[in-house]
Amino acid sequence: MDEVIQIDAAINPGNSGGPLLNSEGKMVGINTAIFTPSGGSVGIGFAIPINTAKRILNELITKGYVAYAWMGIDTQTLLPEFAEALSLPVRKGVMVARVVRGGPAHRAGIRGGTQRVEVGNAILVVGGDILVAVDGEEVTSAEAFHEVMKTKRPDDKIRLTLWRGREKRKSRSSWVNAHGGDDDLPGRPYNAPMRYGMIARWLF
Repeated sequence: MDEVIQIDAAINPGNSGGPLLNSEGKMVGINTAIFTPSGGSVGIGFAIPINTAKRILNELITKGYVAYAWMGIDTQTLLPEFAEALSLPVRKGVMVARVVRGGPAHRAGIRGGTQRVEVGNAILVVGGDILVAVDGEEVTSAEAFHEVMKTKRPDDKIRLTLWRGREKRKSRSSWVNAHGGDDDLPGRPYNAPMRYGMIARWLF
């Protein structure tokens, strides 16, 4: 789960959806789930931050669901160590590992990876575009890219700055709401561990 408040307060059955209060009695979150080894109310609890709830509240009330912007790509973070091992022209960014056929990125001409390569103890999908900015805002990791994505609305027009091979380009894309099977779900970032002195080994 992304952007949740971790708490140690007991969450009992029926508490989900209830308010999380601070010491001043102000509502700061909505209790959502608990991880408990014993199956009881003692464990690690999680709550949705109230600012997140405020952002989606009106749409949830009027529509009954929240429509998120979606681009249709799987991403991996490009670390400087990876870039050095692969002799890439940019040190940081977001590697496009896969593009969903027929999605917004595919229609905009964004290219996904073509080959898997082992760099240190990480498996990367290389050969695709490397995103470095969204609407002029620099993105240096898959996590940063997804944070920017959360600020967009379905059908927003955006401009991507990317590297393709050794050429820097700009591409315009549109965001749409995703409906469909698992293949249509947004990709999750690959959290590769940081290693130094990496050697790239191509996997065929």
